[in-house]
Amino acid sequence: MTKLTRRNLMTAAAATGLAGVLGSRLALAADEPLGITLVIPSPVGDVGWGHALAAGLEPIKAAYGDKVKVTVLENIAEGPDADRIMNKTVADGNKFLVAGSFGYQNGALQIARRDPSVTVLHASGFQVAPNFSPFAAKYFQGTYLLGMAAAALSKTGKLGSVSAFAIPELITSINAFTLGAQAVKPDIEVSVVWVNSWFDPAKEQEAAKALIAQKCDVIFSNAQDTPSVISACEEAGVYAFNLNSSMKKYAPKTYLGCIATDWSPFFKASVDAHLAGTFKGANAFLGVADKVVEVVDWNPDIPADVMTKIKEIEVKIADGSFSPFTGPIAKADGSEAVVSGATMADPEIIAMNWHVKGVSTPLPK
Repeated sequence: MTKLTRRNLMTAAAATGLAGVLGSRLALAADEPLGITLVIPSPVGDVGWGHALAAGLEPIKAAYGDKVKVTVLENIAEGPDADRIMNKTVADGNKFLVAGSFGYQNGALQIARRDPSVTVLHASGFQVAPNFSPFAAKYFQGTYLLGMAAAALSKTGKLGSVSAFAIPELITSINAFTLGAQAVKPDIEVSVVWVNSWFDPAKEQEAAKALIAQKCDVIFSNAQDTPSVISACEEAGVYAFNLNSSMKKYAPKTYLGCIATDWSPFFKASVDAHLAGTFKGANAFLGVADKVVEVVDWNPDIPADVMTKIKEIEVKIADGSFSPFTGPIAKADGSEAVVSGATMADPEIIAMNWHVKGVSTPLPK
């Protein structure tokens, strides 16, 4: 797997001339491998979102061998640079693009619209086209369970979350975390610090310390690509958990667990469909039942009776008989969000832009 950074890519452009790097849109020969490019805003690293996405492509390499060529472009900031770089990789003949960040949506969608022969998967978005599929994880299925565990271990009744951006995917994660905690302790409160970055170790650590200073004794690291929050919590003796991939080695004592994601089933099915000429864009919202989401590394400090309840709910989530977003649910302002007995449908969850009652931090405007 080739790894390129923005610096490497721009250096190549300067060395060969912009026209030469961008190339012309030439059709690939029938015997050439399928070019698959993953673009992410942070380093691949050994943990986090970028790591999970890159790992999700490994089974494709194993299945297809030299029939595919996978390239990872890391540290690509959202905005004009990302648009230029994604256009470059397609112009170079790569026909399968994984746009691994919410902010890549508009540029990636324009690529799909201009070239129907290209298949684009876009992380965390909502736009759909015949050759363009947004994909997101039902993290909320796991954060509900970890909310139950957090409430059982909390002594202060105050929980916290260091969160990247206020997009629906992360809002739903916080809301389900809160609801899971309230299922164990109804009066629990959750505070949120939005760092407005996918990768800022110093800011993330500062945010974690701020929540700890507010007496939050379990912290949810919500979409950080570094172990900064997890490490800060270990140092302070505070429980913490995160999304995407295990960070247990950074907090051997206070690691509460991880909502791990395995994107390989979705990526493999999408590549299969592309090669067969049957790919159809759709909103892929994937969870436990799809074998994309799984909670791992449960902390042994969780009381046995609570763990039993967690496992019972986990089975119900997997078979579809329970949803964290079944009413009654109230919004943070006290208004009714979901009536008793009703369950939010996936399109409603995907568009969620409000916090549940118990989240004390207002959403940024």
